[in-house]
Amino acid sequence: MKTKTPTGRASKGSVKCILSNGRIQLRFHFAGKRHYISTGYPDTPHHWKLAQLKASEIEKDILYERFDPQDLSKYTTEGSSRHKSQTFVALQKTQHTLPQLWEKYIEFKRPNASPSTLAKDYKNVENCLNLHLPTKSINDAIAIRDWLVANKTANSAKRILTQINACCAWALKSQLITNNPFVGMAADIRVPKSESEDEDINPFTLSERDKIIQGFKDDRYYKYYASFIEFLFMTGCRPSEGVALQWKYIADDFRIIKFEQAVVESETGLVCKKGLKTQKKRSFPANPKLAALLQSIKPEGATSETKVFPAPKGGWIDAHNLTNRAWHSVLENINIEYRKLYQTRHTFITAALETPIMMPDGGIRMLDAKDIAKLVGTSAKMIYEHYAGARRELFVPEF
Repeated sequence: MKTKTPTGRASKGSVKCILSNGRIQLRFHFAGKRHYISTGYPDTPHHWKLAQLKASEIEKDILYERFDPQDLSKYTTEGSSRHKSQTFVALQKTQHTLPQLWEKYIEFKRPNASPSTLAKDYKNVENCLNLHLPTKSINDAIAIRDWLVANKTANSAKRILTQINACCAWALKSQLITNNPFVGMAADIRVPKSESEDEDINPFTLSERDKIIQGFKDDRYYKYYASFIEFLFMTGCRPSEGVALQWKYIADDFRIIKFEQAVVESETGLVCKKGLKTQKKRSFPANPKLAALLQSIKPEGATSETKVFPAPKGGWIDAHNLTNRAWHSVLENINIEYRKLYQTRHTFITAALETPIMMPDGGIRMLDAKDIAKLVGTSAKMIYEHYAGARRELFVPEF
């Protein structure tokens, strides 16, 4: 509201613009006292609009209880400029490095982050920021991007830039920095499909699968893991899901397997968490061969909490360590091209798509992609795009 005379009383919490001696003033009451602020603006339509913006600013400060009657300079022309300059200088003096911002960001995220995210994703970024980047200043965003693209895989560079951008976006909102130069950088990096573990599909043949299982059974050092490897091939579950199985999740006389938890890496080691990667839980129907395997390895006196596939010393199997030692060694010994342990999952899905099922009535049926997706805990879209479209053989049916 504006008036050309200093008459009238403003309502509580409101600020009036008035004209005094050819200059615009702001008048208002606060804490029982009347306040006048000279904006220094002349009597022009343009400056009345600027004064009204100042009035609105004061009203908001009063409303949100951040108004300081001892410092009114921020609402004057000279004081506002000085306030912005001081704020900018203060921010420049306290410019944080990327590692410092990351540390603060992780402390903010820690209460709601999963153990695996803290131990893997966040730790990888931390190591990169502290140990590898050629510069630690956010002002060198382009140099940081170029270094990541040149020294990391496309997938890794994209992930790290995405995390750095999220960190700086948080820091900007927290008023720790004045701008975020990493906005949009990650989107410019294209990731080849083969770099994603879920999409790096290079399954074993069924004969290779059987050879690997037998290779573990015959291995002097790693035969302990043979049943676990066979289980992975027979269910297509993620290794983290297989490791987490306890006997309470094997039901209906070994015919139902309930996947409800996964073992992941945390900052303090391996931990078991409820829920799976893409769902809370799922049930898997065991065929007679799989049921027989489970029945054969269940120890006497096993309780519901006993692990189905414990590590040699009783803890959780470390799938990463298993891959680097046992898996790598056995594949080398039996002369099979090395592929990641996760390919046991891809092998099951591919075989399920390609192998016909004999029905009780003597007919033959192929599993639908939606059925397989339900069995392994993924989407039918993923099956169609990355498995069904990559079958080894294509043929034209007779019409």
